[in-house]
Amino acid sequence: MKRDMDFVRDLLLRIESGETNFAGAPKAFTGQPPNPEAEKLGEHLRLLKQAGFVDVHAESLTGLIVVRGLSWRGHEFLDSVRDPKIWAKTKDGALAAGGFTVDLLKDLAKGFVKKQIEERTGVTL
Repeated sequence: MKRDMDFVRDLLLRIESGETNFAGAPKAFTGQPPNPEAEKLGEHLRLLKQAGFVDVHAESLTGLIVVRGLSWRGHEFLDSVRDPKIWAKTKDGALAAGGFTVDLLKDLAKGFVKKQIEERTGVTL
């Protein structure tokens, strides 16, 4: 499954706002039919856990994933891409470059935020 960074950003925003229970895909041996949206959700939550962005409390065989919240790293990333205009510029920049990593996305977004602060305050950072 391809990583969807818009979906990742949306998940982080949902978790930050207090959502903790997510209905991911049940394990294959439960006999339940596959659900592509639930599979996408579960896979992206696992990726966020691997990246150290979220603290997953539990994952059941039925697909329920319970998240405690964002980690410091998750908050840092989300703070850099929270603004929709900054996020759009960040994605455009990454696409123009032909590729990205999460750290590069964060750095690019931070650069846009820094520029925005300088333009609005007149203070060079």
